[in-house]
Amino acid sequence: MTVEERLAALEARVQAAEDELAIIRLLNSYGPMVDSGASEAAAALWVEGGIYDFTGGAVAVAPDGLVAAYEGPEHQGLVHAGCSHLTATPRITLDGDRAEALAYSYVAKRREGEWFLYRAAINHWLLVRTDAGWRIERRTNRLLDGSEESYALLRRVLD
Repeated sequence: MTVEERLAALEARVQAAEDELAIIRLLNSYGPMVDSGASEAAAALWVEGGIYDFTGGAVAVAPDGLVAAYEGPEHQGLVHAGCSHLTATPRITLDGDRAEALAYSYVAKRREGEWFLYRAAINHWLLVRTDAGWRIERRTNRLLDGSEESYALLRRVLD
């Protein structure tokens, strides 16, 4: 292997590591943004027209649909009661300027002075590199409620 080939291989590895780190930072920004009321900043994690596909068939389209969801009564009820949206470390697959990530997410909620795990879900993200960095094109979220739908998402992405 020539020096040029070794350098090119090293550059590719560094770029992949930087891309994965950027995606992890993007996904881990979501929780603090939605929990702190930064609805517009959270919606800006998506590309214009990006989709958030929730369990139960609800879909929000970025940015306005996401802002409305974050400022709606269900989400605001969580925030005002005390909550924490957590994203586990994702499994990321890079493909040039596109990527996909698979990770669990959890919402912890405060009730009567104690914290408990309110919900757990599996998430599949499709991401795209933009001039502003990595952004979410689509997020599919399925509650881990024992349904075939949640396990089918896991199997489909892992295949």
